[in-house]
Formats: sequence, structure tokens, C-alpha cells
Amino acid sequence: MTATPGLRLALLLAALAGCATAPEPPPPPATSAPAAEPPTSQGPVRPALRQDTLKHLANRNLKPIPTRPLNAKASCSFKDETGYRGQLQLDVKAAKVEKLLARVEVPKQGNCSFRLADFRQTETLPIVVLAARKGACKVSLWEQGDQVTVAFRDCRAECGGNAVDYLWPILVDNRKGSCS
Repeated sequence: MTATPGLRLALLLAALAGCATAPEPPPPPATSAPAAEPPTSQGPVRPALRQDTLKHLANRNLKPIPTRPLNAKASCSFKDETGYRGQLQLDVKAAKVEKLLARVEVPKQGNCSFRLADFRQTETLPIVVLAARKGACKVSLWEQGDQVTVAFRDCRAECGGNAVDYLWPILVDNRKGSCS
């Protein structure tokens, strides 16, 4: 089954919703006396959600990203109805990326290519992050349910033409090893 761009966007937004954090509050105005420290035994304070947000999230099966080490394996290719296509070879064991080879072809825009040798792993939990040895590109991998997302950020140097402007995350079905 091939995911349409709209479905990909919906999946990406759902995945990112689980990662959302509240913005930092502005610093308090300067006063002559130091402010009292808030109690830390209660944990982080989360802002209340608006009623319309709660209504939208009600009865949905949203789950947080697990904080266990990522394990994923895939050797797959995908193509959608617009001609957007790609191949992925991925092997992650206990949150350590052992193999990554990804190529994405965007019709009339160019290609993007990612090889593990061009990256170094900088993070493992809760999201695996690979940073380019040269340049700003970051590849992030995370699990949500049975899906593993391989997302790309600031990867203009890894892409030819304008392909980076049309680069979508690659979604991997971790049970089947297929991707879209």
C-alpha cells in the first residue's frame, strides 16, 4: 500500500504531536529581592490544554513515544502516484544505527542520498539522531506504534536540484520491513 502525500502529512503531524513541548515562559521582571524557588517535587508544570484541543484529542488512540531503545530493520523501496520514489536499507539494533542507505527521487526536482558513512550518531533516546560529518543535515529516527519514521532536516547538501524542498520522511512498517 502506498501512502498519499496527505496521509504522509497526517502521519508526520501525529508523530510530531507526541513530541510537542510547551514554549519556555518569559523571564520574570528584574526585582530587588530574589524570587522564591518553586517546589520541584511535583515535576514539570504543563499548561492546561484548551477545551477545543481536548475535544479534538478525545477518543483517539494516541500514545507517547516509547523510551526503549529502537530496533528496526528494513530493506525496501516505495513509489507513489506522482512518481516520488525511494529505496531504504536500515538496520538499528538497541538504538545504534548499523546500516543506513537511503535514496529519494523527486520527479522534476532531483535526488537525495544518505549514507551512514557520511554521518555520526549523536543521540540514542528517545529519538535516534545522526548528524552529518560535514554540513548541517540531521537524520532522526523514532518509533511510534509499529511505525518507524526516518526524517531529514537541513539536508540541502545531500540533495541535488530542489529535491530537498519536497523531501518527506520515510515511514517503515517495523513488523513487515516495508516502507512508504
